[in-house]
Amino acid sequence: MTTQPSFDLSSVEAIIAQRKALPGAMLPILHAIQEKIGYIPAQAVPLIARGLNVSRAEVHGVISYYHYFRHSPAGRYVVQVCRAEACQALGGVALAAHAKATLGCDFQATTGDGVFTLEAVYCLGQCACGPAVMIGDDLHARVSPEKLNRLLDAKRGVA
Repeated sequence: MTTQPSFDLSSVEAIIAQRKALPGAMLPILHAIQEKIGYIPAQAVPLIARGLNVSRAEVHGVISYYHYFRHSPAGRYVVQVCRAEACQALGGVALAAHAKATLGCDFQATTGDGVFTLEAVYCLGQCACGPAVMIGDDLHARVSPEKLNRLLDAKRGVA
């Protein structure tokens, strides 16, 4: 069982206070919390709702609508697989299925060992040389299932 990292609710409250007067403040607040903590903890939802004078359901709806926002901490490496049409046409459907099977988790989930979080994204800007994958800050083009295996093994430290 993995434990969630601790965070300071006062940092969430400070982010809300700094941004609540902005037009459309909810997204800047959510982005700032995720940048600071790494995800949007459930404990932050009522604080955001109170700070913006909206319902908790509205805050939760925004968090769940945007795939970018996480409900739990990400793994050590975030693996983003492009799901846009250009990458799909170049083998992205098979690559996505391979990534799920290899990592043993679905999109928006983290492997049991906490090493990888698998995310679907809808353009990595590599449309001409897809399918594309980003692992951490490293962008990779023309990724086959075999190439993905090598990339994941390199992150695991497997020779």
